[in-house]
Amino acid sequence: MNIQENISLKEYNTFGIDVNAKRFVSVTSLYQLQQLLKQETAIFLLSGGSNMLLTKDIENLVVHIDMKGVSIDRENHNDVYITANAGENWHEFVLWCVSQGYGGLENLSLIPGNVGTCPIQNIGAYGVEVKDTITKVEAVEIETGKLVSFAAEECEFGYRNSIFKNKAKGKYVLTSVSFQLTKNNHKLNTSYGAIEAELSLKGITNPTIKDISDAVIAIRQSKLPDPKEIGNSGSFFKNPVISKEHFEKLQKKYANIPSYVVSATEVKVPAGWLIEQSGFKGKRFGNYGVHEKQALVLVNYGGASGKEIYELAQQIQHTVKDIFDIPLEIEVNVI
Repeated sequence: MNIQENISLKEYNTFGIDVNAKRFVSVTSLYQLQQLLKQETAIFLLSGGSNMLLTKDIENLVVHIDMKGVSIDRENHNDVYITANAGENWHEFVLWCVSQGYGGLENLSLIPGNVGTCPIQNIGAYGVEVKDTITKVEAVEIETGKLVSFAAEECEFGYRNSIFKNKAKGKYVLTSVSFQLTKNNHKLNTSYGAIEAELSLKGITNPTIKDISDAVIAIRQSKLPDPKEIGNSGSFFKNPVISKEHFEKLQKKYANIPSYVVSATEVKVPAGWLIEQSGFKGKRFGNYGVHEKQALVLVNYGGASGKEIYELAQQIQHTVKDIFDIPLEIEVNVI
């Protein structure tokens, strides 16, 4: 392991924010990680850098998790059990699963980041959450260097949430994630209108998992900027869940307000719609702003600071709260 000094993290975060790591090291194996933790426990973990907004230089040792590898643990006629190491690129892993005929992750195509971060915020899209397929998460306890295992039910998954964002935050380094996927009788989820429209456009009435993956990729590419071209972290805010009573009051004033029923008493409202109605969609402030096609995405056109983008996020939160009386919660980690 080679610990480097004064390294720019611009290439290590999808926002492309140029902050400095006082010290930086990449680990490629479980052994390397455990050896490192014998000497260093004040660390800053960095994986795919897709769910963070860096607003300052990092003083602690930055540990880049670069452990690769995918293995099939066991399989039967209907299911396959797969473990992927934390440093695997998420989208590439999904595409590999689809190419093998393994179903369950196709709706999660083209989500940026690495496998190791997918359980932390329980990534989800188009009616599917990663918790639906996770069987186990392995991690190293930072304080002791011990390898521990979390069964899916121990991960306390919720909407864009898990134990790793709450009481286990900062205590573990996630090293691998295990999944149960289908080989036959796939449970296809085409319930979202955008997927149905895309399949219809292609004349597909009996879709395969690859058809769904292709549709999701096409939809995301049409709405979301490529981080390699425009710095961003995907969805910046969570879709808020409000009371049915609150929603009905808003509906009287905004007849076209979109919604998704969560329960008999709760309704989810798209954050992107709220932001767009508040006048921020496509708004540019010098070298940063809100994406022109998707109001949920804040972007760095090049050279913006994380502090500037965070201040814009706060401005959006205050405006949405003033207009709709709905608090928007930031989805990305602001550092």
